[in-house]
Amino acid sequence: MRVVSLFCGAGGLDLGFKKAGHEIIWSNDFDKDSVETYRKNIGAHVVHDDISNISVVDIPECDIVIGGFPCQGFSVANMNRHVADSRNQLYLQLLKVITYKQPKFFLAENVKGLMSLGKGEILKMILKDFTEAGYRVSYKVLNAADFGVPQKRERLFIIGVRNDVNDKIEFPNPTHAPLEKADALGLLPWVSVGKALENIPEPESDHNLSNHTYSKFKLKFNGYLGNRHINPDLPSPTVTARGDTKGGVVVLHHPRNHRRMSVRELAIVQSFPLDFVFHCNQSSAYRLIGNAVSPKLAEIIGNQFPKSTGAANGRKSRGTTKTD
Repeated sequence: MRVVSLFCGAGGLDLGFKKAGHEIIWSNDFDKDSVETYRKNIGAHVVHDDISNISVVDIPECDIVIGGFPCQGFSVANMNRHVADSRNQLYLQLLKVITYKQPKFFLAENVKGLMSLGKGEILKMILKDFTEAGYRVSYKVLNAADFGVPQKRERLFIIGVRNDVNDKIEFPNPTHAPLEKADALGLLPWVSVGKALENIPEPESDHNLSNHTYSKFKLKFNGYLGNRHINPDLPSPTVTARGDTKGGVVVLHHPRNHRRMSVRELAIVQSFPLDFVFHCNQSSAYRLIGNAVSPKLAEIIGNQFPKSTGAANGRKSRGTTKTD
C-alpha cells in the first residue's frame, strides 16, 4: 500500500509500516533534525516544511495516510493544557489531507490524554470530523509493552476506513502481558528494560554503537518524571520528549540506576534498530526518540492493513485547489 506520512518526526511510525511491507511515498515534518535523521535512515521522500504551507495538490495520491499529530496540547503531562491550546488545532491539518485525498485508510496516533481533554468532548469532535469526511472510525489505547516493547507506553490510535471500502481493520491483539498474568492468558511475559539492555556495553567502554552517549545530569530519586528509580525487571516507564534541544530534556535512569540512559539505550527501549542513527546533537536525539511511535508496535499495526490495493477502489480526491 502507498503511504503518505504527516508529522513523521524521525520516522518511528514510518519505519514500522515500511517493515510491514508498505511503501512510504511521501512524508513531512517541520523539524530540521527529524527530517535529516529520517532522510538518512528511511528515504529522501521526506519534505522539510510546515504542513500548513503545503498545498494538498502537491501531496501524492495514496492508499493510507498516517500521522502522529503533535500532542503537546493534548498530553496530561502538560499541566497547562486547555481546549483553546493552538497546538490542538494541528489535527485539522491531518483532517484536511484525509478529506481531500480520500485515501482508503488512515491511522492517527496521539497521547492517551486526548481522551479526557475537555471531558472527552475533543475526542468526540475529532471522531465526528473523520466520520463526516467519509470514514468508518474506530479507536483504541494500546500499550507498547503488550507487544514486546520494553516500555510501558500507552497511546491512542484512531483507524479510519473509507465508507466504500469493504475491508475491516482490526486492532492487533496483545502478544505479551505482565509476568503474573502471562501464563494464564497464554501470552509471553513483558520484556523488561533490564533484559533489553543487558548486552549493551557502558558508553565509556570500547564499542561500535552509534549515539551511545548520555546526559551527565545528576541522578535524583524524588519520584518525579525522570527522577524515578527504575525497576530492571519491568518494562521501562514511558520515554518522554519533555525538555528542549539545549540539554534540558528529561532522561530516564538506566535500569542499574547508576546514570541516565544513553541515546542508544533509550532508542532500544523505543524499539529502534541498532543501525538507526540519529543525525543531531544528543539533546535533540533524546527529544526525537521521545516523540516517536515505537517502530515495533507500528510494524504490528501496519500488518493489520491489506498489502494489496485491490481492484476498483480508487475514489478521486475531493479537492484540487490549495486550502487554508
